[in-house]
Amino acid sequence: MTLKTISQQRSHGGTQGVYSHASDATQCEMTFAVYVPDHAPGVELPVLTYLSGLTCTHANVMEKGEYRAACAEHGIILVAPDTSPRGPDLNGDDVPDTSADEWDFGTGAGFYLDATKEPWAANYKMRSYIEDELPAVIAQNFPVDTDRCSIFGHSMGGHGALTVALRHPDRFRSVSAFAPIAAPMQVERRREVFARYLGSDESAMRPYDAVALIEDGARLPELLVDQGTADEFLEWLGPEKLQAACDAAGIPLTLRMQDGYDHGYFFISTFMADHIAWHAARLNG
Repeated sequence: MTLKTISQQRSHGGTQGVYSHASDATQCEMTFAVYVPDHAPGVELPVLTYLSGLTCTHANVMEKGEYRAACAEHGIILVAPDTSPRGPDLNGDDVPDTSADEWDFGTGAGFYLDATKEPWAANYKMRSYIEDELPAVIAQNFPVDTDRCSIFGHSMGGHGALTVALRHPDRFRSVSAFAPIAAPMQVERRREVFARYLGSDESAMRPYDAVALIEDGARLPELLVDQGTADEFLEWLGPEKLQAACDAAGIPLTLRMQDGYDHGYFFISTFMADHIAWHAARLNG
C-alpha cells in the first residue's frame, strides 16, 4: 500500500499528519488525518477513529476538534477519515457536490454505507472503507495495537460510529458520539437519501440505523452520547429514540443533554477531552 504524505506538523508532543492513498473500496484517492503521540520505539498505541459529519472532511476535526492534548496525555492515536469519495465527475453528471443544494447527499455525505444503486455503487463504499480497508492501511503504516480499538463520531459520523460498532461489537472496546443521527429511518429526508443509495427495501436500510440494529438484537456493553439542547437539528437526531431502544435492550447509555450547546465544533471541542478520557479508560484499562 503506497501512502502519500501530504503534511506533518508537531503538536502537543506528537505528530499531526495528513495522508492519502488510492482506495480499492471507493476507486479514488482518499485522504485522512492521523495524530500520533510521541512514544518509545517499538511501542504500539491504542487507536481511536473519529467519523465526521455531513459536508465535512478530515480537516474539520483536525483544525477545530481540540483532541491532540488529550490524545497525547493518554497515549492514543487518533484517525480521522473523509466522509465520502471525492473527485471530479466521480460518477458522472448525476453526482452532486456540497456546493449544490443537496448538502446531505453525494459528496461529503457518504453516510458510512455501501451503496448498491447506480450511479453510486461504483464508488460510495464507505462502509467497506471504514470497516476493512482503512484499518488495514493504518495497521500497515502506523504503530497501532490492533487489539485496542475504539470509535466515535459526530452527527452523520455519530451514526457511522454507532452502526459500525453495533455490527462489530467484538472489534471495539468502546463507542461514543456527539449528536448522532440515531434513527435515520424514522426521518423522511434520511429515508429518501438511503433509498437513493440503497433502494427502497427497508431491510437494506436497517444495518445503517442504530435504533433498528438494537431492535434487531445488536448489543454493546455501554454507550456515551453528548447532545446539545440548542442543537438546530435536534428533531432529526432522535436521542430519545436511542435512549428508549437502549433501555429496552438493557444497554447502559449515558446520554448527557448539554444545556445551550448547538451542533457545531464549539460544542464538540468542549467535550472532546471527556470522550477521549472515557475511551482511554477502556483502551488502557
